[in-house]
Amino acid sequence: MSDQPRPPSPGQTLGAMWLYTVLRFGLFLALWGLLYLARVPTLLAATIALVLSIPLSYILLRKQRDRLAANLEARVTARQAQRHDLDAQLTGDTEGEADSQAGADAADSQAPGAKRDPGAGRSAQQ
Repeated sequence: MSDQPRPPSPGQTLGAMWLYTVLRFGLFLALWGLLYLARVPTLLAATIALVLSIPLSYILLRKQRDRLAANLEARVTARQAQRHDLDAQLTGDTEGEADSQAGADAADSQAPGAKRDPGAGRSAQQ
């Protein structure tokens, strides 16, 4: 196992997502309410509130959006690391063996007079 910090829990990520979502809806409803109190017709007020809430939420809710993005990125990175570790365990490779194998492959490819097969990697890509 790696000594990386633990990723945010699903509850923390969902909490950040719900906070951001509720704040966006709150901003929309606040704008709609202000326009409604200004006696703007309801449908027009909703449309104007929607158009204004998008850029305002981008500016005003940056901190919450960045927190949500950081949570999601940390969870994806941790998941990829777990998958990499599991793949390494299933194939029987350890990091030291994988590094030495990669070094040996690089040395073989740079050896003078070595023939190169142009179709060698195609079956792995398909």
